Amino acid sequence: MNGADRVESEILEPFELSLSDLRLFSRFHSSSRRDRSRCQWISRNVMEALGPTGPGLLCITGVLGSALLRRQLLPMARKLALLDPDKRIRLLKEHRLGSDVPLKNPERHVSSFAMQLNHESTCKSKLDLQEEEDGDFRNLGVAFKELGCYMRDLGLSIARVCDREIGGGSLEESLLESCTAKARLIHYHSAADQCLLREAERRNRSGKRASSKKGAEHRNGAAHFNLWQQWHYDYGIFTLLTDPMFLSSYSYQDSTLVTNHSYLRIYHPSNNTFYMVKTPQDSFIVQIGECADILSKGMLRSTLHCVCRPKKLEHLSRETFVVFLQPKWSQTFSVSEYTMEHLRSDCLQRQIPDTDEVTKVDIQKIVPPLSSRLRDGMTFADFSRETTKQYYGGSGLQSNR
Repeated sequence: MNGADRVESEILEPFELSLSDLRLFSRFHSSSRRDRSRCQWISRNVMEALGPTGPGLLCITGVLGSALLRRQLLPMARKLALLDPDKRIRLLKEHRLGSDVPLKNPERHVSSFAMQLNHESTCKSKLDLQEEEDGDFRNLGVAFKELGCYMRDLGLSIARVCDREIGGGSLEESLLESCTAKARLIHYHSAADQCLLREAERRNRSGKRASSKKGAEHRNGAAHFNLWQQWHYDYGIFTLLTDPMFLSSYSYQDSTLVTNHSYLRIYHPSNNTFYMVKTPQDSFIVQIGECADILSKGMLRSTLHCVCRPKKLEHLSRETFVVFLQPKWSQTFSVSEYTMEHLRSDCLQRQIPDTDEVTKVDIQKIVPPLSSRLRDGMTFADFSRETTKQYYGGSGLQSNR
């Protein structure tokens, strides 16, 4: 069995935390003895999943009210990505959305649409749940905000569970003080989508062929591990993601070819193994970011991860909705408490196994170690700026994303 086959066979099914158990935990102090015992079980399993010996992620299941929102919102990602640029600009402005990727680049592998969610935002809204005609985005902004606020509140609930085990209440307090979260609707392009974008660009250039330089960038990017998104750590506190939806280039129906397979790939340092993450339908993934790692003094561990393209299924695109929870920009980090020993144990310094698809050397070139980006007394704004610079600035491989 070669390395690629071995990696493909390694599947991780994360710990599943039901919404009912998460709500039970919020009533911990007023619960019966039986319920308090259940809450202790919840805490123990959450920390095993998110702590230093776990994979750094878990799933929240049983959030029934979100399923319809997910099915309505996620297909809009592909529609927006392939929309006429002038119409897309108008729609994004109407729904108070922006983008944090260069949408004018026809060689991009990802299209992302973003909204800032403040903590005064409410999840209550007048949402038209009728089926939408192709190209109709009348519920875009409302669905974006409603699902984003719901996921933000799930993240605050997870922070509460972690704080009980860590002590001090630093995670929930930090999230509430930040007053904002960032939501992204993300479309990972199929091969057909990229052909459509290049063809549209050629038409916009009055039949002129795209430059050979851009063509080379596309070929190199597509060949590099065949990834939609390169290896990286999220640098906030928590990242919450919907179970992704895979769409065929020929329809906007959810594909059954990759059922429950997220194509999120992680490195698990304790097991020294790469895993593909398998998720229950309509669940939410909670991932640990580097700030949670820092604030918890290593009691939580951030997750090194990437997003893979499904092999031999180039006609499929991947749609997901993500909420990033982060500290306030003026949050100060104390590295003296977050020991240098922990920094030196960064998994990038460990013996990451070489496979046919990925090597330790490749990851070290792409992912800057935490110890090179964090200094004592640094604010989150400084840490965010330095992290972005080292990932995407200069000649970093991810700058071509």
